[in-house]
Amino acid sequence: MEAWVRFSAQSAAKERVFRAAQYACTLLGYTMQKNGASAELLARIKQLEAHMSLGRKLFRLGNSAEALEAAKRAIHLSDMVLRFCITVAHLNRAMYFACDNILWAGKTGLVPHADQEKWSQRSFRYYLFALIMNLSRDAYEIRLLMEREASGKRPKGTENGHQAQVDNGLQHLALRLRIQLRLLGHVLRSNPPLLLDLVKNACDIFIPLDKLGLYKTSPGFVGLCGLTSSILSILTIVHPWLKLKP
Repeated sequence: MEAWVRFSAQSAAKERVFRAAQYACTLLGYTMQKNGASAELLARIKQLEAHMSLGRKLFRLGNSAEALEAAKRAIHLSDMVLRFCITVAHLNRAMYFACDNILWAGKTGLVPHADQEKWSQRSFRYYLFALIMNLSRDAYEIRLLMEREASGKRPKGTENGHQAQVDNGLQHLALRLRIQLRLLGHVLRSNPPLLLDLVKNACDIFIPLDKLGLYKTSPGFVGLCGLTSSILSILTIVHPWLKLKP
């Protein structure tokens, strides 16, 4: 009970729950449409999804300032690549939240003449750029850990010994690929926060790609990706040690 009280006291946690419910509605609506559900039932699910989306926008009011503060902190990171990726990601998140706030004001009637489509496209573009930077950061951290693992635990002569046994370039390439895949698996298993962040960002990136028309999928796939990443985000809130640190 105490853990639930701490969780529910956080606006970010409530926003993640609303997000999970929103994308669950998207997935449910697509599945029921495929199974021939009535138009009335589909309309109710669509309406519930819209309410969840609007509720999330309310919880995100003011998040631009938080993202800007995070960008200011990231500027002081010693690693140049991490500094660039994390800072640019937070700046894009700040712009995404700003566009999202305008969308909320338009939907609630505070700014009735706001062009919903224009601001929605802008918000998804900033969201996409932020996710690209997050995935770049994940890839960079994976590479650093793989290099550290290879140099620290693998004898230098091991790979050369294997190379002496291969007969041609294709076998050599296959051997190197197997070694790299085993190393990648070991690194990800040993670093759950990095693995969760990678899966979460990989799921999320299909959402703006679909909304911007860059890679069209289906509402069911978008709903599944959004639901998966939302559950992973909730896990990082419930268990803070699973959250990837700068």
